[in-house]
Amino acid sequence: MTLKIEAKPATARRSGPLKGIIRIPGDKSISHRSLMFGGLAAGETRISGLLEGEDILATGRAMQAMGAVMRKEDDVWIINGVGNGCLLEPEAPLDFGNAGTGVRLTMGLVGTYGFSAIFTGDASLRSRPMGRVLDPLRLMGAQVQAEEGDRLPVTLRGPRIPRPITYRVPMASAQVKSAVLLAGLNTPGVTTVVEPVMTRDHTEKMLAGFGAELEVDTATDGVRTISLQGQGALRGQVIDVPGDPSSTAFPLVAALLTPGSDVTIENVLMNPTRTGLLTTLIEMGADIEIIDPRQAGGEDVADLRVKASDLKGVRVPAERAPSMIDEYPVLAIAAAFAEGRTVMEGVEELRVKESDRLAAVVAGLKLNGVDCEEGPDWLTVDGVPGGKGIGASASSLAVATHLDHRIAMAFTVMGLASERPVTIDDSTMIATSFPEYMDLMSGLGAVIETVDRAA
Repeated sequence: MTLKIEAKPATARRSGPLKGIIRIPGDKSISHRSLMFGGLAAGETRISGLLEGEDILATGRAMQAMGAVMRKEDDVWIINGVGNGCLLEPEAPLDFGNAGTGVRLTMGLVGTYGFSAIFTGDASLRSRPMGRVLDPLRLMGAQVQAEEGDRLPVTLRGPRIPRPITYRVPMASAQVKSAVLLAGLNTPGVTTVVEPVMTRDHTEKMLAGFGAELEVDTATDGVRTISLQGQGALRGQVIDVPGDPSSTAFPLVAALLTPGSDVTIENVLMNPTRTGLLTTLIEMGADIEIIDPRQAGGEDVADLRVKASDLKGVRVPAERAPSMIDEYPVLAIAAAFAEGRTVMEGVEELRVKESDRLAAVVAGLKLNGVDCEEGPDWLTVDGVPGGKGIGASASSLAVATHLDHRIAMAFTVMGLASERPVTIDDSTMIATSFPEYMDLMSGLGAVIETVDRAA
């Protein structure tokens, strides 16, 4: 079981201009899939730019437990995979720590194998619902043992011969779509996923790159049908992982809010299914220059030059949510400094992330003097240009992060531009997705102080 780590509070204070040129660690979604597909494919896969956060490494350990061989040479990860259909039964439970993407995708991957596998994680991950992935696996023949509410620990045993299905995803979720497609890799016949609302499409792109027989059809109403021929061969690939747009969001918003800032962020993934935050911030008046748009490894990438900007409140439509679902916490921080009201609609998915992010954001904003309201699937924030009055009224008032890395980083960004400091109760979980965050922000000129209680 995951060990408990001593909490390390952090306080962010009003900073001078942020300046510099930075490169963000590799995209989290692509990093997870690179290790999974590399571990599954026959032959050698070489990965550069891999995000080496705790979530990704947990996925790597799971693939090693099922037969993949991995090593690192300089900055390149080299994987010798087992071949599609040839995963080995793990001898011990697969512990994913806090990695929701890792555990859900891996359950899909192994759910059609005729062996037993146990999945577990930390307290946060064990509280998250897994039914959305387990339900289609049950339809394919998997036997499931789970805690109440389909929560971890989960034991999966796949059928002797899995059944291909046509599955209409009931919510906008790239994880569910991907889990069903991965289950289809070891299933005879054609597995089909119907996606009413397009979500990030890294799984489809990468499966095709590894040699899977896959077709994607988009109807005139935008409904996508993805068909995968099962039990085909996958071949190792060379992958260069671009910078994570969700991690990019934190220094980007910090530069927008901190007066006098001018920051260039290199090699950012610009996949259209991931650029909702950029679209929204530009609508709010953000000075963001997209430099040298280009293709790398089948994905759109570019450099971003960001300058401090006066923002105004906007309405963010529900249909944009899938393209920026992980960025709403830091968007709420930007909205807290914008002129007028920002309305975010269709954000119910935030309630089933590493924490109930909607509730956590609202509690943190109110603690630091920002007027906001929440509903089941919406959030409104009334901004205060210049950050006057924003921040904790006492040093003992700390934002509850609920073991959620994006809540932690979002509120450190708030403190860089607010009148008073902002404190979070724990910063240790930031390492799950962005281990370099504190050093990178400090290098730009941000003032964020951590307190090591064990010292």
